Amino acid sequence: MLDARARTLLKTLVERYIAEGQPVGSRTLSRASGLELSPATIRNVMADLEELGLIASPHTSAGRIPTARGYRLFVDTMLTARPLNIESDVREQLRPDQPQRVIANAAHLLSNLSSFVGVVTTPRKPSVFRHIEFLRLSERRVLVILVSPDGDVQNRVIITAQDYTQAQLIEATNYLNEHYGGLAIDEVRERLKKEIEQLRGEIAQLMQAAIDAGTQAMAESQEDVVISGERNLLGVQDFGNDMTSLRRLFDLFEQKTQLMRLLEVSSRAEGVRIFIGGESRVVPYEELSVVSAPYEVDGQIVGTLGVIGPTRMAYDRMIQIVDITARLMSNALSQK
Repeated sequence: MLDARARTLLKTLVERYIAEGQPVGSRTLSRASGLELSPATIRNVMADLEELGLIASPHTSAGRIPTARGYRLFVDTMLTARPLNIESDVREQLRPDQPQRVIANAAHLLSNLSSFVGVVTTPRKPSVFRHIEFLRLSERRVLVILVSPDGDVQNRVIITAQDYTQAQLIEATNYLNEHYGGLAIDEVRERLKKEIEQLRGEIAQLMQAAIDAGTQAMAESQEDVVISGERNLLGVQDFGNDMTSLRRLFDLFEQKTQLMRLLEVSSRAEGVRIFIGGESRVVPYEELSVVSAPYEVDGQIVGTLGVIGPTRMAYDRMIQIVDITARLMSNALSQK
């Protein structure tokens, strides 16, 4: 536990570093903290904070900067937020509209307000097929054609456990379309589990393989996460001169898989969540922080949105930007 003096100095140091981006020295701390302490006393306290892993000393400066652990303590126990007057502007940008447009606007808005990267995961649509068809390609290779209710066509080649004649494939096609057409693929899977004993073994195996392929095809047809403002990171002092870090970050946005896993963790929590440095273990970048919150449609959490930027970010501002955007986006998507 830190005493009041150490807490005040740490809070001052973090605030100054966030605002100016330069290591903070004892002379600056003495003036900015309002504490009547000698430079020697401040240096002693800073040495203690450094020993606790809350601040660090860059090689090129006598000043100190916060570590990820220091930022975490600051965010959890010392953060003071000034209200942001952005709610009316956010509401104007997030009027009820087509869901895809609301989501794209929210990502763009998060990026503009934060000057960093805005991300929004899209709501998962139920994977429903209107029609399915099997076509024999060669021995044990079958083309599965899935048509969604809105006419979207997905093709998948599956390798089957045994060879099927085209007559058997037509039989399976007719059975699936007659009994399961128009249902969500997850519902089809559950019904197949119950009805599997009533079906001939080879037909049951074929349909199970088709449902697995359909799940993958439908999932891949959806854009999982909308990202806006990646180029903003080029202007961030913390990244601008470090091409290795920038390359890793752009790889993250390109691949999206790690990002999706992180945001899925966020969607299981209430309110705003903050991941500083490598805390999440999903996006293990020490120079990166994520501020995120879930959003809802008709009272049900369906996705997550957030801001991604350097650990040196104004957390009080980002928390409010994310919180307000999540709330107003939920309102816009819930209005029919």
